[in-house]
Amino acid sequence: MSFSPPLSRKAQIDHTATALFHERGFAATSMRQLATALGLEAGSLYSHIKSKEEILHRVCFGLAEDFFAGFGAATADATAPIATQLRQAIEGHVRVLTRDSAASAVFLHEWRHLSGPAHTEFLILRDRYETAFRELIQRGIAAGELHTPDAAFATLTLLASLNWLPDWYRSEGKLTPDEIAHRLAEQLLAGLLKG
Repeated sequence: MSFSPPLSRKAQIDHTATALFHERGFAATSMRQLATALGLEAGSLYSHIKSKEEILHRVCFGLAEDFFAGFGAATADATAPIATQLRQAIEGHVRVLTRDSAASAVFLHEWRHLSGPAHTEFLILRDRYETAFRELIQRGIAAGELHTPDAAFATLTLLASLNWLPDWYRSEGKLTPDEIAHRLAEQLLAGLLKG
């Protein structure tokens, strides 16, 4: 029997805050509520973090990094068929979303509460990620592997379909993350594959 090592205090704070942000929303979660959930005095929580936005920043940018890493791994072999790369990119996206449903939901819905430069940077990253998918689909069209009259529309449809996952995925459900990834890739690619 193996045991997971205990979480560091910072990881405990992030985990608890993410669950609260998911359950109540970022704006409706106070530092006092977070401290209570952690069994801390509100004042001592500030010795670990400056603000709840610091946690939101870590969640949002940490997942963004994971999404880009997954896409990079999926497209690393430029000699692979575009359809294969797209399938792997879809599956990689699903694996990030299913790793931590609460964090994924916070990433998808609470990023709007990032302020200043972090908000702008997040939007730039989101656009870059969408662009990477769109360009992959465009390359597939050019190579004769994919068919769609509008690569931008196909990209938005694909990402919207995938990003709905945290709303219904349950880790204790019948399907494993890999099975869900495979099924979603099959379903979404069916409309894009040529012939």
